[in-house]
Amino acid sequence: MQELTHYIGGQHVKGTSGRFADVFNPATGEVQAKVPLASAAELAQAVDIAAAAQPAWAAVNPQRRARVMMKFVDLLNRDMDKLAEALSREHGKTFPDAKGDVQRGLEVVEYCIGAPQ
Repeated sequence: MQELTHYIGGQHVKGTSGRFADVFNPATGEVQAKVPLASAAELAQAVDIAAAAQPAWAAVNPQRRARVMMKFVDLLNRDMDKLAEALSREHGKTFPDAKGDVQRGLEVVEYCIGAPQ
C-alpha cells in the first residue's frame, strides 16, 4: 500500500507522529494509500519555512511571477492526464470529468497570469 509523505521546504518528509489516515477510493471503498497526520512540530516547521520564503517571493516583480506561473501552466499541461487519473482515483470521478476539473483549474491560473498586464 502506498504511504504518502508531507512536503515541507521542497522535500518529501515522512511523518513522525506515527498516526495515519486512510485514503479511500470512493468508487470502490477500498483503501488505496495512507497519509501521515502531522505532529505539532511538523506543522510548525512547515509554517516557519513558508513564512521565511514569503518575503523573497513578495519582492519578485509581477512580470517575473507571471513567468514562474507560465512554467506552472506548462507543467500542468504536461502532466494533465496524471493529475486527472489521481483526481479520478481520489474522488471517484470519471476520467473525463476529472480531466475537466484539471482544465478548469488551468484556466484559472492562465487568467491570473494576465492580471499583471
